[in-house]
Amino acid sequence: MKDYKSDSIRNIALLGHGGCGKTTFLEAALLTAGVTKKMGRVEDGNTVGDYDKMEIEKGYSINTSVIPVEWKGEKLNFIDTPGYFDFIGEPSAALRAADAVMIMIDAGAGIQVGTEKAWYYCEKKNVPRFFVIKKKEKDEFDFNKTFAEMKEKFGIKLAPLALPLDENVDDDLMEAIASADDDLMEKYLEGEELTPDEIKTGLTKGIRDCDIVPVLTSVLELGKTVETILDAAAEFTPSPLDHAAYPAKNADDEDIEVALDPEGKPSAFVFKTIVDPFVGKISMLKVITGTLTPGIDLYNSRSGKAERLGKIFYLRGKEQIETKAAVAGDICAVSKLQYTISGDTLSLKDEAISYAPLDIPKPNYFIAIEADDKNEEEKMATGLHRLREEDPSFSVERNAETHQTLLGGQGDQQLNIILAKLKDQFGVSVHTVPQKIAYRETIKGNSDVQGKHKKQSGGAGQYGDVHIRFSPSKEDGLEFSEELFGGSVPKNYVPAVEKGLLECMDKGPLAGCKCVNIKAVLYDGSYHEVDSNEVSFKLAAALAFKKGIPAADPCLLEPIMHLDIVVPDDYMGDVMGDMNKRRGKIMGMEPQEDGGQKLVAEAPQAELFDYSLALRSMTQGRGSFDMKFERYQEVPKMIADKIIADHQAEEEKK
Repeated sequence: MKDYKSDSIRNIALLGHGGCGKTTFLEAALLTAGVTKKMGRVEDGNTVGDYDKMEIEKGYSINTSVIPVEWKGEKLNFIDTPGYFDFIGEPSAALRAADAVMIMIDAGAGIQVGTEKAWYYCEKKNVPRFFVIKKKEKDEFDFNKTFAEMKEKFGIKLAPLALPLDENVDDDLMEAIASADDDLMEKYLEGEELTPDEIKTGLTKGIRDCDIVPVLTSVLELGKTVETILDAAAEFTPSPLDHAAYPAKNADDEDIEVALDPEGKPSAFVFKTIVDPFVGKISMLKVITGTLTPGIDLYNSRSGKAERLGKIFYLRGKEQIETKAAVAGDICAVSKLQYTISGDTLSLKDEAISYAPLDIPKPNYFIAIEADDKNEEEKMATGLHRLREEDPSFSVERNAETHQTLLGGQGDQQLNIILAKLKDQFGVSVHTVPQKIAYRETIKGNSDVQGKHKKQSGGAGQYGDVHIRFSPSKEDGLEFSEELFGGSVPKNYVPAVEKGLLECMDKGPLAGCKCVNIKAVLYDGSYHEVDSNEVSFKLAAALAFKKGIPAADPCLLEPIMHLDIVVPDDYMGDVMGDMNKRRGKIMGMEPQEDGGQKLVAEAPQAELFDYSLALRSMTQGRGSFDMKFERYQEVPKMIADKIIADHQAEEEKK
């Protein structure tokens, strides 16, 4: 592959619904450009883009892959992304390397949820884009009908595009081109014809400014009209030099903006990491300034470590094409960076900068997992950590209260792939277990009890005696105080009493849960000159706790979550009805700028384990939500009784 300057590079992310033909388009493009001699098929597992073992087994894209295609003096870096919602982190990261987007539509399926999501993401980020309607030879396809539906859905920016321009400019496109420039509009309104150069200039500017979204169509299976799409990509998509300045921070943590500059000092952003069990870790970079060359030392501002770049190469699927230099605007890869992960910035140490981190969606679907072999828990953790380098959109955490390992992601499809990779690449088999809730225990009433510890065993004995009042508190944990008089309990034993109570707070009497919001007042007691000591008063306090809490009307508390749920109007009834079934409450509604409503709701965590899957099912994938902990609230008696009974049964088994 020859060297290209920044203005001859095009970085184009492919977005669209799962199965819409992104990977197939790239096969046709590679064949058309003479890179391959035969089109691969997703069904046969022999495409350039989907080379991962899991992708071949499943028959769909899981990972982002970069496919450079050389076409008429331009280098087109196509960034193929998964279309299924569980892998939303992949296109989100890919867009950090792209300067434009191609949204694929399957003519047979029409506008799908993934089409809508791709459009709204581009709108939100103001990314130049164009549509490609992929049809099969046998499809009964009416372009005008489909285009009218698209225009109704996505607005007046859309314009049909056919090449060459001087022969194929319809009225809609001509008006859009003229609208992109005041001088062109004036000429157009006066009835003058625009020259071919003016048409090209207006179209290029309109696409760059997101005022025009061209719509093309192609029969990909036979390679027909793929040339048109490649021509459009080469001629009209913005070059990296057209990209707006990149937000960043300097070494003093001050906000700055960095323009893409081939002449600047080298800096690059890591947008994707591949964990290859044979090759090792591969980091995919978008070069922002300067030129990267093998052997250069760069500084990672997040890890605070220096990295020496070894071989620099371009990826085409799994193929590595070595290069002597990667210029600003290009996408390249390096292997075996020790301290670098996705979202990191590499730059010169004396002018260290950090580009904005990846905008990765937060996990909202969690499962609890255990290794089949208990001795492989550490190996499981190591494997998941390595896989998270490749896919930062999932999380792994160890819940300190429930002692469970929680795997979080966007849905069951993503998490199943992660567990399959864990077994395939790291040899660790795991299984899911029911997820536990971190319940709390507290009291609603008052009690006044004595705790007396007395033990005589030959030599020195043990003696501690305390009188404690228990009542509800507004403080989160234990609110302890003393009202002693007359030396009934020596002051030096008071800390031991508090320590004894604090240790008991970790395991309440109802279901063994952590206790909260309890006030304890030590007001009386007695001691023995010889047998009393700190241990005796600590044990006496524990006895008082175990008597006093059950006598003070104890109750179980459950975590209540706050949800912001965004749904189209058509699904409001179903979503609200479902929330009621989950013991949830709708607290408010807010209309959204792009249509639909945001429902503000609260519901118990115990009812939300499958909410990500349920919302997707109810809204055909159009709904989304964010969730965070809000507060603890008393569990209804019927449910609390079952939780307590299950705990007691579990204790009896031990």
